[in-house]
Amino acid sequence: MDFIEVTLHVNADFADILTAELGELGFDAFVETEDGFSAYIDEDKYNQQALDDTLGRYADFVQATYTTQKIARQNWNEEWERNFEPLFIGGKVSVRASFHEKPAEAKYDIVINPKMSFGTGHHETTTLMIENQLTLDHQGKHVLDMGCGTGILAIMAGELGATQIVAVEIEDWTVENARENAALNGYAAIDVRLGGAETIAHDQPYDIILANINRNVLLDDMPAYKAVLKPHGWLLLSGFYIEDLPLIQERAAELGLAYTSHRVKNNWVSALFQSR
Repeated sequence: MDFIEVTLHVNADFADILTAELGELGFDAFVETEDGFSAYIDEDKYNQQALDDTLGRYADFVQATYTTQKIARQNWNEEWERNFEPLFIGGKVSVRASFHEKPAEAKYDIVINPKMSFGTGHHETTTLMIENQLTLDHQGKHVLDMGCGTGILAIMAGELGATQIVAVEIEDWTVENARENAALNGYAAIDVRLGGAETIAHDQPYDIILANINRNVLLDDMPAYKAVLKPHGWLLLSGFYIEDLPLIQERAAELGLAYTSHRVKNNWVSALFQSR
C-alpha cells in the first residue's frame, strides 16, 4: 500500500502541537523541514476533511498551509535517508542510520533503519525516554516497551543490560521494522508482538515498563501496565504535553503508582513512576 505525504508549512511554535493532532488522525511518521514538517499516513487511512477540520481549529492562532503527494512504499527509504541526521543523547547514546559512522565517544550505539516507523530519537519524546532510561538499572531486568515503533527503546534496554525484553506495536509493518532493527543491533531475541495492551495480560511481571504513546492511550492502558508491573517496578511514560502531566499523575496515583520525576523538552514530557 502507498502512503500520503502531507507537508505542512507552519510556525515552529505550533509544529509540535500539530504533530500530536495529526498523530490522533492516524499519521505515524514525521520528518522536520525548514518551515514545518512532513507527515505520513497509509493511503486508505487518509481523510482530507478530518485534516482540514483539525487545521481549522487553529486558524485563529496560526497560519498553516499544506501540500500532499502519494509516495510508494518502496520509496520511503529515500525520504528518511535524505533527512536522517545522527544523534548523540545524554552524552552517551549514539542513534544513527546504518550509513552513518559510529562516533568514537559513544558508550552505547544504536542503529535504526526506521522505514515508516516512529522512533528515530529525533522526536523529543524518544530523546526524553532514553535520557530517563539512562537513570534506571536495567541489568538483568525484564522490560516491556509498549508502542515500540522502530524498537529503539527496547534496543536501548538491551544496551543497558536487560535480559528479557518484550516490545508491542499495533501495526504489522511496524512490528516487522522493530524486529529488523532489533536483529541489526544484536537483539534478535527481543519478543516483538503485534497488538495492544491485551497482549501482555498473562505475562510474567516486569521490572520496567516503557510506554511512549499518547495521553489518551496511556490513561486507558495504565491499569494494564500496573497489573504486570512488579512491586517497586518502574513505569516510564511519554507522548504527552506538560499541561497533561497532572492527569497522568492523578491516574497513576489511583493505581498505586508513585510519581518520582519528569523531564521536559519543548513542552513534551517524560515522567517516571514507581509501583508501591
